[in-house]
Amino acid sequence: MTKELSADLLVVGGGLGGVAAALGALRSGRTVILTEEFDWLGGQLTSQAVPPDEHSWVEQFGITRSYRQLRTGIRQYYRDHYPLTAASRAWGDLNPGAGWVSRLCAEPRTGLAVIEAMLAPWRGGGQLRVLKPYLPIAADVQGDTVRAITLRHRDTGAEITVLASYVVDATELGDLLPLTGTEYAKGFESRSDTGEPSAPDTAQPDNVQAVSVCFAIDHVDGNQVIDKPANYDFWRQYQPDFWGGPLLGFKAPHPRTLEITERSFTPNPDDDPLLVDADQRRNPGDGNLWTFRRIAARRNFVPGAYGSDICLVNWPMIDYMLGSIIDVSEEEKAAHLKSAADLSYSVFYWLQTEAPRLDGGQGFPGLRLRGDITGTDHGLAMAPYIRESRRILPITRIVEQDVSMTIHGNTLSKQYRDSVGIGMYRIDLHPSTGGDNYVDVESAPFEIPLGSLLPRRVKNLLAGGKNMGTTHITNGCYRLHPVEWNVGEVAGLLAAHCLNHGLTPHQVQADDALLTDFQSRLYAEGIEIRWPDVRGY
Repeated sequence: MTKELSADLLVVGGGLGGVAAALGALRSGRTVILTEEFDWLGGQLTSQAVPPDEHSWVEQFGITRSYRQLRTGIRQYYRDHYPLTAASRAWGDLNPGAGWVSRLCAEPRTGLAVIEAMLAPWRGGGQLRVLKPYLPIAADVQGDTVRAITLRHRDTGAEITVLASYVVDATELGDLLPLTGTEYAKGFESRSDTGEPSAPDTAQPDNVQAVSVCFAIDHVDGNQVIDKPANYDFWRQYQPDFWGGPLLGFKAPHPRTLEITERSFTPNPDDDPLLVDADQRRNPGDGNLWTFRRIAARRNFVPGAYGSDICLVNWPMIDYMLGSIIDVSEEEKAAHLKSAADLSYSVFYWLQTEAPRLDGGQGFPGLRLRGDITGTDHGLAMAPYIRESRRILPITRIVEQDVSMTIHGNTLSKQYRDSVGIGMYRIDLHPSTGGDNYVDVESAPFEIPLGSLLPRRVKNLLAGGKNMGTTHITNGCYRLHPVEWNVGEVAGLLAAHCLNHGLTPHQVQADDALLTDFQSRLYAEGIEIRWPDVRGY
């Protein structure tokens, strides 16, 4: 017999958006059930192991108060528990990994620890129940209302049905959309549909951004070479048409210019972490792949604490382009994810055995997989890094023209009457399953319209992450860590606000007075809905 539970809000998906949605509703006095299919909460920050992609002003403004609490908490966790040097401990904007991609590159478990701490009081008080590892398998829908979602335990097969007044879909792939019959888009829209300069002439729904299975490595003495992966020979010769060389190599298209460039790889450079300037306005930071997404810089710690830096591999050559995992059979999805993992193992083996060194030799046999850092026995990240989801057909669809600097110059992008947050990132689309190269477009600081979180028809299902109402193109700047958190947090606050005041989300979005009241609530919660006078890059 299927067990039944109930709450005011059900949040399916425990990534950054899902965690933020739960916190928003809990702070508003509502009960929440939060589910996640992997063993860790935190999504792209933790189980997917990706350091946060953030804009240049993140230390001053442009994120929500609770996201800042997450970032501050990670830094404090290091100060409380790690053997930092005196200089690093005193560094106000401590960057533990001194990676060039972000001002806060850190080990995934630290983000997990802070997320768990943020949720702990609500779990203890009984307002929050967390179910993991559970996956959604069915929905009970009556008319335009989602009544309940049934979930299955990943390992035991036990099923639970959760009844809730509101449901937030914070899954990585928008899994609730087909289950609930909510209308959605996927892949490339056509230019005739969206008017976007970067869109193709014809819609390509199965053409989505590559997934990547990331992994952490260090470099130590001795021979750490793994067994040759079974599919290594295939990946060793694989070469996309636009790549400029084999995928397993340091040559690849530059995302912004598409010129073939060659990156360097120097394990454990003796650089000063306090001098790393992680600002993508000035330097995208990917010239040396070792320091690009480094998550532990040994010189931040007292001598002997870390024998090596720890580097997070989320590099061009691990992008898996051979097929989509959206709306395919479970068998095909599993096969693609296994193949993506095989690619990552092959990249690692190539680094160990064949990668060119500055001294003219080949391979770095001292490289070691750090599955202990990513929480796995197999050595890779716990979950695949998902860049692109199914997307609701929303009240308000965000298109390239709304955010492109070509349209707006380097000032602010389109302003929305129903803004519920802000964000900034370049439109950064990775190579896709249809064989497309990078799409990288300068964007202006943008707003998040409330209408992009609301399906056109379904009344009580809210988007809580990458399944919001962007297009394939604008997903490229709305998919990053702080925006996902903002979207989820607003979804949770909106559900609670509607329950507390006897409203519906669509009423709040459509009525100026109701919208202004909700936006005032967001302001009180520390959510910025307008940008100050800044310039895009």
